[in-house]
Amino acid sequence: MRLRVGLDVSPLALTRAGAARYIESLVAALPDHEVEVRRYGFRGSSRALAPVRDVGWYLAALPLRAGLDGADVLHCPTHRAPIRSRVPLVVTLHDIAVLRHPELFNRWTREYSRVVLPAVARAARRVIAASEFTRRELLDVLHVPDEKIRVIPHAVGPPFVAEGEAAAGDYVLAVGTLEPRKNLEPLVAGFEGAGLDGSHLLVAGMRGWGEVDVSGDRIRRLGFVPDDELARLYRGARCVAYLSAYEGFGLPLLEAMACGAPVVAADAGSAPEVTGGAAVLVDPLDPDAIAAGLLEAVERSGELRALALERARSFDWDTVARAALDVYREAAA
Repeated sequence: MRLRVGLDVSPLALTRAGAARYIESLVAALPDHEVEVRRYGFRGSSRALAPVRDVGWYLAALPLRAGLDGADVLHCPTHRAPIRSRVPLVVTLHDIAVLRHPELFNRWTREYSRVVLPAVARAARRVIAASEFTRRELLDVLHVPDEKIRVIPHAVGPPFVAEGEAAAGDYVLAVGTLEPRKNLEPLVAGFEGAGLDGSHLLVAGMRGWGEVDVSGDRIRRLGFVPDDELARLYRGARCVAYLSAYEGFGLPLLEAMACGAPVVAADAGSAPEVTGGAAVLVDPLDPDAIAAGLLEAVERSGELRALALERARSFDWDTVARAALDVYREAAA
């Protein structure tokens, strides 16, 4: 039987980062002959509308809409989701950083999540965790029953492949939304300490909250970068640094590896699990450790490229979609 899956696509109005990539790639890979996807979205994107979205949409309108449409399953691909739903609920929790490190989030997000997220985890028929790290966090912090959790790592695909044009220049690349938990200040300090023969630090990513910015003689902020251009930047980088201290997955790590870039990652969160020995791991808060890691990645670039490409091959969206379909069927049963 063809399953009718209601999918909340509201995050697409808010971000072009990891959550958006997850939604778009999952939908593209789901087999049409087995799944009918019905998209539901709250279109407002301003911060002033956050209470309307988080309370009015997620706690009331979304589950009502899915029920009226006769959806077999409602999938919310982030931690914003209903706390009651007549339609069986599947929630993807990429991480629970907002509970572990509330100081890194704006006041509304941390207070709303403190109250609502435990209820969302209880309401979900199944919870998809982006990594084993996130699964352990769900068990430890939210006490989600292990039998409800299914670990489905994210994946990578075109245009993030090793073959193709590389961007010109001599640079280190950092990718991620400009917000406190991305640890850009220690990265800038580490980059400046490393020297790297006059290389530049390019920072790709949209502004988030917290007035985070980067500046310096050899530092350039690129803002939002389309995927094709981002793949070129990955291929041409001397190395890619992604130093968020707490990530449930960290999709830029996988994208960089799939493009053959040497990677410097945090020795915390899910990064060791995702990179699987194919990256240089450093303390993301220690500029001296970051400087040493950048130099090591450049020196070991050939070795790290081979390791990264091999590691990235084990993550593909068709596998993710098939696993998600199995979860939908479990939830609907």
